Amino acid sequence: MKKQFKAVWMGLLVAGLAVAAFGQEAPAPAALEFEPLPYAFDALEPYIDARTMEIHYSRHHQAYFNNVVKAVAGTDMEGQPLEDLFARMSQLPAAVRNNGGGHWNHTLFWKVMSPDGGGIPEGELGAAVDAAFGSYDDFKAQFGAAAATRFGSGWAWLCVADDGSLFITSTPNQDNPLMDVAEKRGTPILGLDVWEHAYYLKYQNLRGSYVEAFWNVVNWPEVAARFAAALQ
Repeated sequence: MKKQFKAVWMGLLVAGLAVAAFGQEAPAPAALEFEPLPYAFDALEPYIDARTMEIHYSRHHQAYFNNVVKAVAGTDMEGQPLEDLFARMSQLPAAVRNNGGGHWNHTLFWKVMSPDGGGIPEGELGAAVDAAFGSYDDFKAQFGAAAATRFGSGWAWLCVADDGSLFITSTPNQDNPLMDVAEKRGTPILGLDVWEHAYYLKYQNLRGSYVEAFWNVVNWPEVAARFAAALQ
């Protein structure tokens, strides 16, 4: 009986040590996440209509997310932050470039808009905009030109350079300035989707009208927070 009790006790002890050791293991790599839209589909009306928001988020963005999850599954890319993959994007499959970019770009896009948006950038960000572009109005004109002249589908970006200065650029398709394939690299803090699916239901071929409406929903506090983070 004593031997049986000792065997059971030793078994429980070993099991307990195994559980403790398991609990001390490094956490699993963070998975890609499809975050909830931070507002209702109709929250940005009349500037962006509810039907466009629903289709854009629930179908287009969801598809990019689903496809990038499949593209990295079972590879050494699984669990890696997209930003790390972007740094070596030229070496990776097109499915990761297109869908990883699509997921990352849209995640930023939803957050830099708000029902309470509009106005002008203030504080450090406002000063940086004035220093880089002369004035807020000049910045709007240059950003709008980048959005309007992006041939076909793509994005317009406000980015932070390595020296902390701001610059405007645009990228084709679902590329972004974090990728090593970008013409000009930097940290995006504001992005505007100029794919037709982002505006065609309301604005048809009038991309310029869509770009002008965008300023009414820009979430400048969020952009300012991203600017501050990029400077660290």
